[in-house]
Amino acid sequence: MSTHLPTVAPAPGGPLRLARPEWLKVRASTTGEYEQVRAMMRRLSLVTVCEEARCPNIHECWAREQTATFMLMGDVCTRHCGFCAVGKGKPGSLDPEEPARVAEAAAELRLSHVVVTSVNRDDLPDGGAAHFAATIAAIRRRLPEAKVEVLIPDFCGSREALETVLAAGPDVLNHNTETVPRLYRRVRPDARYAQTLELLARADALRREGRASWRTKSGLMVGLGETEDEVLATLRDLKGASCDIVTIGQYLQPYEKRLPVERYYAPEEFARLREAGEALGFFRIEAGPLVRSSYHARRALAS
Repeated sequence: MSTHLPTVAPAPGGPLRLARPEWLKVRASTTGEYEQVRAMMRRLSLVTVCEEARCPNIHECWAREQTATFMLMGDVCTRHCGFCAVGKGKPGSLDPEEPARVAEAAAELRLSHVVVTSVNRDDLPDGGAAHFAATIAAIRRRLPEAKVEVLIPDFCGSREALETVLAAGPDVLNHNTETVPRLYRRVRPDARYAQTLELLARADALRREGRASWRTKSGLMVGLGETEDEVLATLRDLKGASCDIVTIGQYLQPYEKRLPVERYYAPEEFARLREAGEALGFFRIEAGPLVRSSYHARRALAS
């Protein structure tokens, strides 16, 4: 099924783009809770992917859920993904106090499920793996009962870096596939599809070797020009890599210089993708227009 929508021009003479459908229009919250979370992040000098990635769910998560996804190691990324709103360039040095501040924020929010991600730091010898491990340890000290989910970069394929993160004992190891293999050169020019699958498969192998209980997870965006058959083939590849949890959401262009939306998937199309994923036997699959890799993340462990 194809979703036909009108096009609009962002400015006189500018390129045409698809009009956003009604099911993707989110009402912003102006409640005090949202401002409290925002003020806390500034007070603790923390970066969130909620803000940096211009997430459409930010008002719901900050105001209603009182949760956020923390982004480690600054707000400048060393890679040049075509979909991402995060700044590109040369990052600064790591802040050794950042793990403790993330743990403090998680404690103030009384989180039962803490999600931590990062920019890519290919400038660091370990890609920032030790910083992830230190953050997991800090959260464990402050909130010993909380679940910890880490959304990691590929660490340029380093097994040692992955082992460093997993040795800290996260409950969920997430690494996003983002798109189908045919579109990698345009969407993720500095990454390799095979390396993404290898990371997930390696995490599963380490889990089995150590008889550990962490879940593996990955996420996909749709609307970048892929076909439904390609999405289904990618789901089969993820299942083959022993990935447990998958999220599928609509790509939204963060600003004009990022990749355009090729089409918007209707809610019933997401339902069909979710049913197909469930038929493949994933532990959990979330699919919907506003689904993001960390959206309602704690529910994935409730199955």
